[in-house]
Amino acid sequence: QFQLVESGGGLVQPGGSLRLSCTASGFTLDSHTTGWFRQAPGKGREGVACISSSVSKTTYAGSVKGRFTISRDNAKNTLYLQMNSLKPEDTALYFCARANPIYSCSDLHPTGLDLYDFWGQGTQVTVSS
Repeated sequence: QFQLVESGGGLVQPGGSLRLSCTASGFTLDSHTTGWFRQAPGKGREGVACISSSVSKTTYAGSVKGRFTISRDNAKNTLYLQMNSLKPEDTALYFCARANPIYSCSDLHPTGLDLYDFWGQGTQVTVSS
């Protein structure tokens, strides 16, 4: 049985930092292309960051580039999203997901998000003073 479980969300002040984790079971993350997404109330899903399976090439949405970093610990089978300099507009439910490794991050982001085939349940991030 496949599982993706996100954790690390919470309430943080503007300018603060959080690190989200996404732990996989039933499959190995480094054999898939994986990504982080977010969805704010009343808004569509946004692909935040992506990391490829083999060479660990990364891609970021323009809205988070320079502030967020995606990484993967293969030994722990865990995906991370380090979020720095957080802004109120970063408030959203954050999800991780996997895709077939035949897809590169450029295939998936920003217009191929439906190619991801398995998603976690999400962790809430709220940026507010």
